[in-house]
Amino acid sequence: MTPTPPPTTPVIRAILAVLALLAVLLPAIIVATAPRIAPVERTLARPSVRVIPPAELPPVEPTAFVAVDPADARSFNAAVPFSSAPNLPARAFRIIGTPDSIARGTDCLTAGMLYESGDDSVGQRAVAQVILNRVRHPAFPKSVCGVVFQGSERSTGCQFTFTCDGALARRYSDAAWGRARAVATAALQGRVDKRVGTATHYHTDWVVPYWSSSLDKISEVNTHLFFRWTGWWGTPPAFRGRYAGTEPVVPELAGIAASHGTGEVPAGVEDATVAATTIALADMPAPLPTDPNSFAITLDPRVAADQYAVYAKRLCGDRGYCKLLGWTERADTPAMLPAEPAILARMAFSYLRDSARGYERTLWNCDRFARPDRRDCMKRQVLQAPKRDATPAAAAATPAPPVPDLSGVRRRSGTLVPVPGPSTTPTEAPAKR
Repeated sequence: MTPTPPPTTPVIRAILAVLALLAVLLPAIIVATAPRIAPVERTLARPSVRVIPPAELPPVEPTAFVAVDPADARSFNAAVPFSSAPNLPARAFRIIGTPDSIARGTDCLTAGMLYESGDDSVGQRAVAQVILNRVRHPAFPKSVCGVVFQGSERSTGCQFTFTCDGALARRYSDAAWGRARAVATAALQGRVDKRVGTATHYHTDWVVPYWSSSLDKISEVNTHLFFRWTGWWGTPPAFRGRYAGTEPVVPELAGIAASHGTGEVPAGVEDATVAATTIALADMPAPLPTDPNSFAITLDPRVAADQYAVYAKRLCGDRGYCKLLGWTERADTPAMLPAEPAILARMAFSYLRDSARGYERTLWNCDRFARPDRRDCMKRQVLQAPKRDATPAAAAATPAPPVPDLSGVRRRSGTLVPVPGPSTTPTEAPAKR
């Protein structure tokens, strides 16, 4: 037999109904009366911006990105306002040098444009302008190839990511390369992209570089955002660096651009890579014992005159201040400075760097090495010869000619002697505006 359920009373039924009703109402009441939870917008911290003064050269930070989702990066970048200061165009850039050097520079610029912005002439022109702006800025190398491949020897820290992330293993079609090379040629012959102004940095809108918060956002071209340094270093007068006039062979482009060949140096043209990498540090001269920031050296015969600047920069390393005076003959090289006027007359090259003042200068003895720009030539000074008297005693009493200041120019009558410094010393350099 099936057991008969116990009878229910009206009281029990009422209690069960109330419990069922409460089970429905209580959650509804809690949901309806709960305080509103406001969504928290994800933001990226922006460090305080320090405007670099004109007397201090701005540092060039390696490319490093904040770890952030692309969608969040786009939101963050869109929230950054554009600078309200005028976006003034850069001066036209016109490349100089030998045909081989110009071809190498053109191909370096082509690679930078194509691998950074793809087969798109609008984006390519903007990227080309940034690269040429960097060539003119004292904070960057003074050649097109030097700018494009700056830091490429490191797996991280390169300035253009395609030079150190393996992207060069990908080849563009000959047609795409030819279109980009035509854009590069126009830029190197004076075409200016006014949209970019004096921008020295850019990035795509789906990433956030660490340096972006310290620069002024000035324009947007396609998916690229363009930036310049804040303060004086982002204004046209700051772009006073002079193009080196020669381009190195870049081994990474050997299989892409004919001008860079297989890494062999074209006839009559020295490879900057020889000075920068082939000559071991152990083979390089030491600074003067009385001044660790000054060198009086016999120039390495493996280095061509066009590459003395590359050699000097490697020798100076990361010194903020460095002075190098070079002779081609060991017999002429003085052991100490200052040197005799006759020794200075045979000097072949000088290099002076003063990073605290944003100053860098390379000079050649143009009586020995022809330069395409006469501003690269050492200035001459006139030294007064001692007056001769008929008597030996008077001759002995005649003082010797004063030793010249190596960093300036003094005019006297007598013999012409090249001076290794610019027309003014670093402390006398024109004030930056």
